[in-house]
Amino acid sequence: MRVGTARITISAFLMFVAAFGLLAQEEKDKPAKDTTELGPATRPNLADKEKKGAADAVAATQGMTAPVDPNTYRIGPEDVLYIRVWKEPEFSGAVQVRPDGKFTLPVVGDIIASGLTPVELAARVTDLLKSQIREPEVMVALQSVQSKKYYITGEVNRSGIFPLVVPVTVLEALTNAGGFREFAKKNKITIVRGPERIKFNFNEVIKGKKLEQNIMVKDGDYIVVP
Repeated sequence: MRVGTARITISAFLMFVAAFGLLAQEEKDKPAKDTTELGPATRPNLADKEKKGAADAVAATQGMTAPVDPNTYRIGPEDVLYIRVWKEPEFSGAVQVRPDGKFTLPVVGDIIASGLTPVELAARVTDLLKSQIREPEVMVALQSVQSKKYYITGEVNRSGIFPLVVPVTVLEALTNAGGFREFAKKNKITIVRGPERIKFNFNEVIKGKKLEQNIMVKDGDYIVVP
C-alpha cells in the first residue's frame, strides 16, 4: 500500500508541475498591457468624431447622386432630391419634386424647388428650418434627373429616353445610344426640336467637316436615325 500511495503522490505532483508550467506559459504569451497614459494628441476627440461622421454621411450619399453641378443645374418637376439636415433624421431623406414644382418637408410644409439650383434650395430650406432648429445645416443633392431628357430613335443599338444630366452634343448622344445599326443612314440624321428640323450628317462631323452641325442637345430633343 505504501508503494502504491507513493506512486499516486508522485503522479499527482507531476500533474501539478505540468499544469503550473502551462499556466506560466499562458501568462508569458499574453500581450503586455500598455499602461502609457494617452496624451492630448492621442486622446479621442469628440468633435473630430462628429466631423468624420458628417464626412462619412456625405460620402455615402455621393454614390447615389447624379453628376450635376449643384451651382448651375436647375431643378425641375419629377427630379428626385436628397435632403440632408445634420443631426435631424426626421427632416432628411429622398423626395421627388411634384409636377407643380414643389415637395413637402415634415412640419415645414410645401417648398418650391423647381427653377432653383441645389445650392439655392439648400439656402431656402435652411431659412425655413430656422424656426424649428437652431442653426440648421442643410445639404441638397440631386439623386436622379427626371425633368430633363432627350430621345433617340431609329437605327441605333440602344434607342429610348436618356436623362440630360450634363451638357451633351449630338455626337455624344449618339455614342450614348451605343452606335449605329448596319443599315443606318448616318448622313441623314434629324434632330426634332419643337417645330424645327435640324439636319446632322455624322459622316461629315466624324471627318472634321462642318462641325457646326454638332450642336448641344436640349431638353425634349428627338434624335431620329433613319
